Amino acid sequence: MSSTTAQCPISEHEPVLARIIRDYFCSPNRQCQVLAGIAVLEQSGHNDRLYYLKSGSMAAYYQETDSSHPVLVFQVEAGMFFGVHSFFAGTFKASTTVIAQTDCELAWIDISTKAVNEDTYGSLSAQFMPVMVSELSKRQQRASLKAVANAQSQQKLFRAEQMTTLGQLAAGIAHELNNAVGVIDSKAQRLQDTLSSWLATYQPDAQPFFDVGLSQGQGVSSSEARSRGRTFEKQHGLSSNKARLLARALPQDADINVWLADLDNALHFWEQGRELHDLQIAAQHAVSIVRSVKQLGGADHERNEHVDINDTLQKSLSLLQGAIRGVTVTQTFGDLPLLVGSCTEFVQIWVNLIKNATEALADTPSPNIDIYTFTSKGWLIVTIANNGPVIEESVRRKIFQPNFTTRKGGLSFGLGLGLSIVQRLVNEYNGSIAVKSDADITTFRVRLPLGE
Repeated sequence: MSSTTAQCPISEHEPVLARIIRDYFCSPNRQCQVLAGIAVLEQSGHNDRLYYLKSGSMAAYYQETDSSHPVLVFQVEAGMFFGVHSFFAGTFKASTTVIAQTDCELAWIDISTKAVNEDTYGSLSAQFMPVMVSELSKRQQRASLKAVANAQSQQKLFRAEQMTTLGQLAAGIAHELNNAVGVIDSKAQRLQDTLSSWLATYQPDAQPFFDVGLSQGQGVSSSEARSRGRTFEKQHGLSSNKARLLARALPQDADINVWLADLDNALHFWEQGRELHDLQIAAQHAVSIVRSVKQLGGADHERNEHVDINDTLQKSLSLLQGAIRGVTVTQTFGDLPLLVGSCTEFVQIWVNLIKNATEALADTPSPNIDIYTFTSKGWLIVTIANNGPVIEESVRRKIFQPNFTTRKGGLSFGLGLGLSIVQRLVNEYNGSIAVKSDADITTFRVRLPLGE
């Protein structure tokens, strides 16, 4: 360390500290330059000085007796003091090793320093009380921030371990399910071929109705089916049940008289075709889901399909027919471009969101789910809204966290993974998902980039 005669400027600290620095840390005889890498204090070494860092940066390290690695305790920046404890406590023993990280300029006082204007400002200890309080406050703040950072790191590590375990379990389950799902898929196709062949031979008049159900499934929403059903009930004198079933089955451009000629038979074979249609979708979806689940275990998953998002929503509703029974589902689909991705993953997103909505509507009279799709400023946007109870702010903050669930007991227990999976998939497409909820409506909004 070398002496310097540099002048001490007025500090921009609070007035008391400014006076202390001006009165005690401006003497040219108590200032020096310290080169980077030089230790000013050694842990457990003698120290009878209070240092003020005028410029540069230093780091304080503490090392346990049985450890070979020192731990960074705090940083000393320009305008800060160090050596506070050993100087004012009278131990004169440094608690840490303080090393210059850059070239620094120091000033100090020592035990020979006399109080300035003692009659006005009191003893040296009394005058330096703001310094001690300031340093203790800064150290407490640093300790608090470090504790928070450690807690966050532990939480992230815990979640990473959870996801690793989940991935290993998922890969094992996917392997076990793969053969069984493959059999269901192949048998569904064989059953379709067999039924189509049998109808062509023995019931050729019924085959067109079967083919409509097989190719289109239920092509209208619940609200549209109710509206059309009321019209058919009035115009053709049908029972409400048959009128609504016909409304679900009849294509928009079909001749209703062909169906009315033998309505019971037409609806029966349409239902058989629709059930097989849904079975095929479910089987194909299950095969794809098994492939997707393997991704959690580290397997590659290609996203090279050109996906119609509106179609994936329709497939999701088909898979959830049982869950949405009794719920009015309104679909307002915009004209959307195709997205490059995985049809299965998008279905997985919508199934989880719609299922979550239906569960929220369990105790809601006149339950409604409204689904909208549109594009805006380079984004494809899907909103799924329901008129269920409000989601409290405390729940909204945790709703996408893994393992968080509000369903705890009975047959409706939850693993707390559905919305976490949704967020992960949406994020992987560089999209975003947000939830808003009030007393009237709860809305999940998914934004997906349109790309090229």
